[in-house]
Amino acid sequence: MSYDPPRPAGRLLLTPEDKEAPARVRRLRGLGLGDHPEPSLDVFAYALAELMGTPYAMVNLPGEHGQFFAGLHTPTAAPALRGDGSGALLGRVLPRDHGFCPHVVARRRALALEDVGDYPRFAGNPVVDEFGIRSYLGAPLVDSTGTVLGTVSVTDVRPRTWGRPGLDAVKARAADLVPRLERREDGGLPP
Repeated sequence: MSYDPPRPAGRLLLTPEDKEAPARVRRLRGLGLGDHPEPSLDVFAYALAELMGTPYAMVNLPGEHGQFFAGLHTPTAAPALRGDGSGALLGRVLPRDHGFCPHVVARRRALALEDVGDYPRFAGNPVVDEFGIRSYLGAPLVDSTGTVLGTVSVTDVRPRTWGRPGLDAVKARAADLVPRLERREDGGLPP
């Protein structure tokens, strides 16, 4: 697995190449995932947001050309991400160059950004200006075949000190979710 460092393009730093996308899409299709919302993953995202004390949580199953949130939790009282309510609405689909999950997928390991403004590499990401995202914590969903199915992540519109407990918690939740997703292949219970 290679990880190409981002290349500057004006203010935006490009997203790393995702050479595993075709294999991931095939694996997700085999699991019946990746192209429609999953109510059980919405419940998972809600529980993750509650656990982490964040307004937003996602189960992101990226495809070849974009990201898809099969599980999503956003506050019902404030559907816009920007704290003042003026931001764009967060939907189930984002381009590949938006957000930080594509970096987690390419790195194949967790990523904690306590204040994205502190990291020039990430501060120019479109979600910072478009949605007001200030902090991110995500972990990869690596299945038993070694495929990165996607990510489990939380975001906030304010800086957050995640620390080791936060990082350990999101990694544990990702590890707990993978076998539930894989049981779908055997006709088992939904996640």
